[in-house]
Amino acid sequence: MDAHKKHIGECEAPAVCKACEARNGGICATLSSAQLAELNKHSTRRKVEAGNEVIGQGENVGSYSNILNGVVKLSKMMADGRQQIVGLQFAPDFLGRPFLTESSVTAEAATETEICCFPRPIIDRMVGEAPELERKLHSQSLKELDEARDWMLTLGRKTAQEKVASFLYLIATHIDPERSGNSTTFDLPLSRADIADFLGLTIETVSRQMTKLRKDNIIVIENNRHVIVPEMRRLRYAAGND
Repeated sequence: MDAHKKHIGECEAPAVCKACEARNGGICATLSSAQLAELNKHSTRRKVEAGNEVIGQGENVGSYSNILNGVVKLSKMMADGRQQIVGLQFAPDFLGRPFLTESSVTAEAATETEICCFPRPIIDRMVGEAPELERKLHSQSLKELDEARDWMLTLGRKTAQEKVASFLYLIATHIDPERSGNSTTFDLPLSRADIADFLGLTIETVSRQMTKLRKDNIIVIENNRHVIVPEMRRLRYAAGND
């Protein structure tokens, strides 16, 4: 029996997990090879087209997900139908809240997105068995809380230009976790209308501020959605960040 347990503990991680780009930064980095092997037996990869829901507000939570690539927008809807984008998630973020049976937000693919889905009972059990997994999920929750507080500052105190620059800086620093250097490029994951909703501005104001940032050579815009940031330092300054 002991030899059998030792063999299980020393088994290699599944090949699909080894090749996963999100593994090292996501929750799976906290699991042993044996736990990864078990989780892999129950996991499924799923591609979600832009505009399609991963889960709706108020729906029963049957599974959790790791974002492998793409951007997911989180929104909340009021009783009268009004909706507000309340956050964005990127690879390798974890989608869901352990032990929560009902989703408090709608999670929708803002771009073509790939996720790895896990049954909720498996993760809930593993949280109790793997302290590192519990700490990782706790750490992500605290990170999201800090980011929400920073975003409250952005919405409440920053100028329109600083708000738009803050949004672009958020995308530039999160959409590619492997990014390095002082310049970057990305495609806007949200429409102008969604950006306006996220920032509490009008579409016209967003467009004007984009144009101003472009004229000031802080960004370059190609084909209306592709953004080039020649110097991240200048974008950070325009966002009013320390």
